[in-house]
Amino acid sequence: MFKKYDIIVVGAGHAGSEAAAAAANMGSSVLLITMNLAAIAQMSCNPAMGGIAKGQIVREIDALGGYSGIVTDYTMVQFRMLNRSKGPAMWSPRAQSDRMKFSEKWRLMLEATPNIDFWQDSVIGLLTSDGRVTGVRTAMGHNIESQAVILTNGTFLNGIIHIGTKQFDGGRIGDKPSHGITENLKNLGFESARLKTGTPVRVDGRSIDFTKLEEQKGDEVPGKFSYTDTPPLLKQRSCYLAYTSPEVHDILRLGFDDSPMYAGRIEGRGPRYCPSIEDKIDRFSDKSRHQLFVEPEGWETAEYYINGFSSSLPDHIQYKALTKVSGFENAKIFRPGYAIEYDYFPPYQLKHTLETQLIENLYFAGQINGTTGYEEAAAQGIIAGINAHLKLRENNPFILKRSEAYIGVLIDDLITKGIDEPYRMFTSRAEYRILLRQDNADIRLTPLSHKIGLASEERLQRVNFKTEAIQNAISLISGISVSPDQINPILELSGTPPVLQKVKLDGILLRPQISLKDVVVKLSELNDFFSKFEGLTNEIIEEVEILLKYQSYIDKESEIADRLSRVEYMPLKPDFNYNALSSLSFEAREKLSRIKPATLGQASRINGVSPADISVLVVFLSK
Repeated sequence: MFKKYDIIVVGAGHAGSEAAAAAANMGSSVLLITMNLAAIAQMSCNPAMGGIAKGQIVREIDALGGYSGIVTDYTMVQFRMLNRSKGPAMWSPRAQSDRMKFSEKWRLMLEATPNIDFWQDSVIGLLTSDGRVTGVRTAMGHNIESQAVILTNGTFLNGIIHIGTKQFDGGRIGDKPSHGITENLKNLGFESARLKTGTPVRVDGRSIDFTKLEEQKGDEVPGKFSYTDTPPLLKQRSCYLAYTSPEVHDILRLGFDDSPMYAGRIEGRGPRYCPSIEDKIDRFSDKSRHQLFVEPEGWETAEYYINGFSSSLPDHIQYKALTKVSGFENAKIFRPGYAIEYDYFPPYQLKHTLETQLIENLYFAGQINGTTGYEEAAAQGIIAGINAHLKLRENNPFILKRSEAYIGVLIDDLITKGIDEPYRMFTSRAEYRILLRQDNADIRLTPLSHKIGLASEERLQRVNFKTEAIQNAISLISGISVSPDQINPILELSGTPPVLQKVKLDGILLRPQISLKDVVVKLSELNDFFSKFEGLTNEIIEEVEILLKYQSYIDKESEIADRLSRVEYMPLKPDFNYNALSSLSFEAREKLSRIKPATLGQASRINGVSPADISVLVVFLSK
């Protein structure tokens, strides 16, 4: 009934979908197994992609040849570029998506991808032989063989849903959990633990009084995520802001005695940066109100997601408190918020390829590694899919450096530092933010992906055209000077001092008040030179401006990254006997032996490994 596959991907969430697509597009035969084919890449929580640092990750996935950016562009209902008031290193794209269309588009794209087969079933265990995975065992009684397996089980491993004192099994509300895999992996020697996450109440938009809420429109000129020819967003739906109040907080406190979190029924730790509403009013008791984001679930549906109102309190308490929020006095809810507790496997048990250290050709990606968020999961999925394919063909692994991608930061953080709460990406986690901007992800990553056979020739040609256009534009600008009568009217309108003599244009563009686009538009009538910019896209003009304004910062950060890389990537063998180095601290020996860092840089980021320990290793390696 089943052939032997190159790769079996278990789970069709964001990680599994990207893993399957990447491996298949590189030429592997892939079987994607999921418990529900109607819920491929489902947005189980908020109906949005991107955000602070997460938007950069989606751009990176797209630059590598993944599908997340393309699917988002086809199904978004609103687009906003966040942090525009800050420097370009902080700009982060975010899209509100149509939840149902998002899942549908993902399925259609996967079905249109050669080399992918599908099977609806539950995997209950792995097949292994001599320390190597050889396939999976399913609930229907099938043993399906493969050369590699990628586990992307999300929140389904022994998942338990909590709503007040109610407790029941589930991977998400309405779906069964997955049993058997955790027990199987523990028998193979893996360490597991528990985490929890939550989701808010869903509300019938027909019962909301939007006149009492603050409207949040999308960008006037909406952008997109993919570097391919995805369609522009021609119309948008608004989001809204609402606020809690002391009365709302008092009602929520009535449910604390029945809260599974405070009663100790939840063992796993939840995400610090996306706390439940009860956690927020407890931790920040001095605040009289908290912001709620009211987000549409799609183009046509009346369902709204109340971002900021995540809760596991009794459902009647959630409802009563919600009706005291201005605009929600007559609210009707589709379902209450809930917490979900699930198994994960501490990621120090992985290599940077996301292959496990214990079992060869077995890969973990997504929430099984302790992350939270669609974007973080999808990023791990594409890297696992790439590396599983490369290893089967005995090619070099594909590992992104911290200076090359947010994805590189994400995976290095997971494996090196470990987690004790669900991991979420932030711009502050990256040392080289000015290098890892959302606008240049294609320039950074598409050539690397094309070299390993994932990014298409068409994608590479687009990058080459963009790079050449940027370089030509910068060369043109660097060679032109403007006179006071040409530039001063623009300077005065921008509120910046006029010039008294002819000056170089690139020097003028260093002023924060001056926009290259404005200069091009206003000077094009006075100088034929500027007509050469008319064919350039807004994307290229923006990239040129960023490089002109921030080149000194970019050069400095590149220099630091190059200098540190000489030590950062000094290799450490996996069988290195740290216990033989008595000069290392006991804690360092224990953690280095357990984590088996691949490089000196990775070793330096392990909690408990001191600079003195690193010095010992440097001296030893130098010999």
